[in-house]
Amino acid sequence: MRESAMMYGRGPAANRGAAALGWANANWKFIVLLIWMGVSAYYLSLRADAVHWFALGDTDDNMRYAQVRDWLNGQGWFDLRQHHMNPPEGANIHWSRIVDLPIAALMLLFRLFMSAPLADKWACAVAPLLPLLPLMLGLAFIARRLAPPRSAAWIIAAFGPLGAPMGLGMYMPLRVDHHGWQLALVVAMLAGIVDRKWLRGGLVAGAASALSVAIGMEMMVYLAGAGGLIALRWVFKEGAARRMAPYALALGSGTGLLYVAFASHDNRGIVCDSISLNWVATLGLAAGGMVLLSLLGLKGWPRRLAAGAVVGGVVMAFSYYFWPQCLTSAYQIEPELDRLWLSHIREAKPITSQTLSAAIPMLALPIGGLLAAVLGCIAARGDRERLWAWASVMLMVGFALILMLWQIRSAPAAQLIAIPAVAWVGYGALEWLVRGSWGERIAALAGIGVVALSFNGGWVYPQLQNAGLVAKPAPATPASKARAERLKRINQANGRCRTQPALVALNQLPPATIMTLVDLGPRLIAVTHHSAIAGPYHRNGTAILDLHHAYDGDEAAFLNTARRHGARYFLLCPDFPEGTIYRARSKGGMYDRIERGDLPKWLTPVELKSGFALPYRLYRIE
Repeated sequence: MRESAMMYGRGPAANRGAAALGWANANWKFIVLLIWMGVSAYYLSLRADAVHWFALGDTDDNMRYAQVRDWLNGQGWFDLRQHHMNPPEGANIHWSRIVDLPIAALMLLFRLFMSAPLADKWACAVAPLLPLLPLMLGLAFIARRLAPPRSAAWIIAAFGPLGAPMGLGMYMPLRVDHHGWQLALVVAMLAGIVDRKWLRGGLVAGAASALSVAIGMEMMVYLAGAGGLIALRWVFKEGAARRMAPYALALGSGTGLLYVAFASHDNRGIVCDSISLNWVATLGLAAGGMVLLSLLGLKGWPRRLAAGAVVGGVVMAFSYYFWPQCLTSAYQIEPELDRLWLSHIREAKPITSQTLSAAIPMLALPIGGLLAAVLGCIAARGDRERLWAWASVMLMVGFALILMLWQIRSAPAAQLIAIPAVAWVGYGALEWLVRGSWGERIAALAGIGVVALSFNGGWVYPQLQNAGLVAKPAPATPASKARAERLKRINQANGRCRTQPALVALNQLPPATIMTLVDLGPRLIAVTHHSAIAGPYHRNGTAILDLHHAYDGDEAAFLNTARRHGARYFLLCPDFPEGTIYRARSKGGMYDRIERGDLPKWLTPVELKSGFALPYRLYRIE
């Protein structure tokens, strides 16, 4: 794509357009701020009903809110245990307090002029939108780096998250978990890598990497990829130590300082799934090695490549010798827990396990971004600095696509980092459409079509069906209608049993431990004064397995689990998704029996006062 053709028109209209474009490029940060404000206001308005009913949809969102609430109520800064889960020991939660800070600040601010419950709702509504601003700024910055100086592709990039459904979902009101911040930091890492100002870029990439590790280890693979790109640039570019040295200093020192300030009591030992001494040591050694390499002044890429390989080998050997378990699995869970529980979690499955109707919307934007990045590399081949930026984006998008073959939890990052490349194609196509020759205008229409498909992946699959490229749905049969009706009941139960009005009815009872489904535990403790036995958190495998064994087993197994955990009540949600697993896996097991109404004599139904039919059943364990 050539430089901004909009700048080369003639006449007053063209001059005004050129002046407006020049002003926009000079004030791009302010314009992105306005875009963020508008998008935030729109989604706050759109989700107002969900905010009113405090519809924290995800288990992690409910747990995050419970953690912040308990901290503000006096729980220790370094005590990340959830004491309303698996009491009296408490659930071991591997997070840090970093993401708690903006949520807590908003809760305290809003409590100055509204009731505490209302303040908490709106704090949880606003907090997820805060990292959307650095995300938009990062995407716009990368687009400015990839495009020619007078291009306005950054405007498309700033709006780009609206066309990345899995990425955008992490920034919706009430989505208070840490993924939005981590995704923004991945984009910041990439922005630092492509920044023409090497010192600033290195510091930004290193600081973003350290902060991401301190928040959670989910983006560790992207951190490794970013470090690899910076090291690769040092190998093949004379003088690139001016980026690598500040990156390493920011990464090493930042990780150490954040460990001291934020690592919980449970993370002070050797753990693989959170910031801990072993990761501080490993990243510190890697950072120290990069600083040393940058000071050696090695001439010629073969020498730098050999030296870098030695340092990389030392870091790998060090980590493998002392903590080999962390190189195989961060979760460190038992095979039985993996088989009974983790294997059923959708986001932990590869893209190849998804249906085409689900996979295509996930893949449309990353694949479009990869193709756009290849075009960008071709277009920038005469400018080595821009070519490096394009190659970095291409490699990161390709890396993200490969990670989706492992787990689809990589899809949000893959979608977001693909946006700048697609935005460049989109803006270039618009330029050709307005100012190009007839041939260029025809090519522009094709480019606009590709961009539209990339940003509207959910629309692609039906069109492929219409074109006969993928199979159309089979005609409805009695069996398929029954499956659809069953799926409808499951989805309804998943929503209704989590609602605040339904669960707060439980507060008619004195505080107690309630035995229920693993996936209902976080919601239960977030909106009631009761405790739960377990939630979907891998460090608490014993409690999770206790519930699985109880629901799969006989009366004795169920009752022993309830009494061992001090549970006074059992809450069952008919047709809840997790419950269907127990019923399918263990026909005649206790969960299956109770849902069918075959109650043991020691379970007594409990009636709660409510103005509507409650979607769950509650039993007292005698």
